[in-house]
Amino acid sequence: MPGNGAVTRSTLRQQIADALRDEVLAGRLQPGQEFTVKEIAEQYGVSATPVREALVDLSAQGLLDAVQHRGFEVRAYSLDDYRGMIEARSLVTDGIFHRLIEDGVGAGHRRSAADDPRRTAALAAVRRRGEEAERAATAGDLNVLIGYDLRFWRELSALYGNPYLADFLHRLRVQSWVCAVQHLRRVTDLKGRLWAGHTELVDALARRDPAAAHAVVAAYNAHSLALLERLAAG
Repeated sequence: MPGNGAVTRSTLRQQIADALRDEVLAGRLQPGQEFTVKEIAEQYGVSATPVREALVDLSAQGLLDAVQHRGFEVRAYSLDDYRGMIEARSLVTDGIFHRLIEDGVGAGHRRSAADDPRRTAALAAVRRRGEEAERAATAGDLNVLIGYDLRFWRELSALYGNPYLADFLHRLRVQSWVCAVQHLRRVTDLKGRLWAGHTELVDALARRDPAAAHAVVAAYNAHSLALLERLAAG
């Protein structure tokens, strides 16, 4: 089992959940791989209680499945699952884009000249995150890309002003990456093969152009699905 030493701070439950999620996203925990609470507790040098809580949390997030009398296993997603995730993501993001464009920075802030500096600053911060994601995608650095991509979408959806919706989209995006990495990790060189249109999306939102934003995301979804289909087909 992978591990980087003992977890010692007070938020053990969240730290263990984050560490195991990163192991799945890094491909070090493979779909279908099983482990027990005891194994994880020994790996990180902690008691069973926070480990069990962390594994239950990851199960609720769709990353793990409980295996009766045996522990847990990493969930194995199919391409049909990925297609469903894309559809769900698109429904959420289209709503967010329209709301951001209509309201400015977030919910409850109707368009006005006073809102422009605030909105511009918020989108500029998200755009910087997108630039980092694009650099990682262009270089084929999957580990760095996943981190910045998740932060990019987390921060962009947070501008909507509804934390429940932002959490839902974040969960979908984590699941999407879990599904994708099982295929992408088999490629030795991903340089130039990963989507890198984050700043184009932000620019469309800055122009208050929902059609352009939708087109960027549609192109992203088509590109990602086609790539995974090719990899799955060998």
